[in-house]
Amino acid sequence: MIRILLAEDMHMVRGALVALLNLEPDIEVVAEVASGDAILPAARAHRVDVAVIDVDLPGMDGLTAAGELHAHLPDCRTLILTSLNRPGTLRRALAAKVGGFILKDAPADRLANAVRGVAAGRRVVDADLALTAWDSADCPLTSREIEVLRLAAAGANPTEIAARLYLSAGTVRNYLTTIVTKFQARNRVDAIRIAKESGWL
Repeated sequence: MIRILLAEDMHMVRGALVALLNLEPDIEVVAEVASGDAILPAARAHRVDVAVIDVDLPGMDGLTAAGELHAHLPDCRTLILTSLNRPGTLRRALAAKVGGFILKDAPADRLANAVRGVAAGRRVVDADLALTAWDSADCPLTSREIEVLRLAAAGANPTEIAARLYLSAGTVRNYLTTIVTKFQARNRVDAIRIAKESGWL
């Protein structure tokens, strides 16, 4: 029996996914959570084999939570669910060592088979997502620029970002200017929109 943790913040969607997975004779959902912060404690408490995680969760996002699972519970495999076909998100998921990545609107049998594949140690990626990622451009930002933009997207101003990253406020402003230029964006808000739509944040 494959023991599953399901992380999804929308109650109706989570209920439907639990019901679908529990119909499978070799799969049992043993834990449900609604936020990314709850994933690691629940996975530890219930000794799950596979964590099925929505990419967009409140608190800690799904990819960060998957990275934590990989670091602290390497035997627990991860399958990421997304409703958005964003190639940058797939690249981040693969970098986080997730076991699989599948669209939420995939047929029920494809989800169950993805769970089985991930549980068996295979990497399972939705074919449409893989093709989109293959054709997409790489993120033009450095890892430091992504850090700066992620904090800006969370509402931090340059002084706050500087304090968090141990930089000067002037250096942070230079990073933000460089980011806007690289994206050919109108301003910082537009740069955040571009990064989010591309799945780079």
